[in-house]
Amino acid sequence: MSHDHINSYYSASMNPAPFRPALEGEHDCDVCVVGGGMTGTSAALHLAEKGYRVILLESNRISWGASGRSGGQMIIGYNQSYQDMIKMLGRDDAQKLWIMGEEAMDLARDTIAKHNIQCDLASGHYHVATKKRHVGELQEYVEDLESAGYKNCEFLDQAAIRTKIASDRYLAGVYDPRGGHLHPLNYTLGLASAAESSGAVIYENSRVTKITHGNSPQVFTDQGVVRCKHVALCANAYLEGLEQKIDKKIMPVGTYILATDPFSKAEAEELISGNAAVADILFVLNYYRFSGDRRLLFGGKVSYSGKDPADIGKAMQKTMLEYFPQLAQKKVEYAWGGNVAITVNRLPHFGKISSSTYFAHGFSGHGVVLTGLAGKLIAESIAGDAERFDVFARIPHQSFPGGKMMRTPALALATTYYRLRDLL
Repeated sequence: MSHDHINSYYSASMNPAPFRPALEGEHDCDVCVVGGGMTGTSAALHLAEKGYRVILLESNRISWGASGRSGGQMIIGYNQSYQDMIKMLGRDDAQKLWIMGEEAMDLARDTIAKHNIQCDLASGHYHVATKKRHVGELQEYVEDLESAGYKNCEFLDQAAIRTKIASDRYLAGVYDPRGGHLHPLNYTLGLASAAESSGAVIYENSRVTKITHGNSPQVFTDQGVVRCKHVALCANAYLEGLEQKIDKKIMPVGTYILATDPFSKAEAEELISGNAAVADILFVLNYYRFSGDRRLLFGGKVSYSGKDPADIGKAMQKTMLEYFPQLAQKKVEYAWGGNVAITVNRLPHFGKISSSTYFAHGFSGHGVVLTGLAGKLIAESIAGDAERFDVFARIPHQSFPGGKMMRTPALALATTYYRLRDLL
């Protein structure tokens, strides 16, 4: 297991961050947070602001996992339509979830402003169509958002989207001015710093090996133990079997990103108007945006095997040039991958393992926005107001079929079907 950040554009451009010590010996606190990504650092921040004594344990470095590797795209709502959420949950809970999803977008921006987090925050997001059937799907997407009361998005036909994005592949698009993007590693480092300023104590290189639940939980690492009143389990795709009851509800999925050499301001504006983020609506989607120093960060592909492509940069460059052949001379300066966690129904999985242990994970591609809210709701629930957390906890979740050994090939087989469908 690595104890430093992987080699990526994000780690090469990260803000200064202290090396925090590993936990040693016995410690006491009110809440022990397990996991130093966006969810865990948000939970630590909101709990500390409420006056709780908080210890956060991270196996590697803060934001070592998906929170420090992702596409950094801020997308409104969930990876499920509003109408399907109504069918699944009923109108009342679906509406509550949607309102909280909008709150999550505001919360991220408000937190960045309040704590002066330098993370290259930018506004604007496009969903784009590459197939004729996608055009109708995007129109339905706008109608679905409007049925939830979200009327910010603009549908763009083929002529309009080509004035915004310099690719001949797109047949339509939807623009959301409230969406956006950021440097996810620096955002998470900022959350961690804010949590510490509010009184939380963070230990890195402190892998949790066991949690005992009940009225007086204990959290064990290789070199120490934390005695506490509550546990917030925020490990997401890197839960790695720590809690079998919830591990089977999520699937770690590998995704990959390249970073080019920088563009000039004029070149960047010509490629993507207004510095917005972009994602297509293929099942195995592609997503991209510009960094703060105007590198194109182009991501996509998936892996369920845990094995990365032999050459991530070459694999991603091939896909990038299918959409932007004019970039053949751009150099690939960084390429990396990491795992995100998905659920069967693509909605977040929140709940309690015991009366004292809370968890939130499985954000299914919408984690940049929803993780901050997850941390806030965990803090609310521990403080005695569980109403909003419980709305998420009522979402029904299935285990991935096939158990630990067979769920990966089963999902890979299903994904092959959808990948073939993407080609039609």
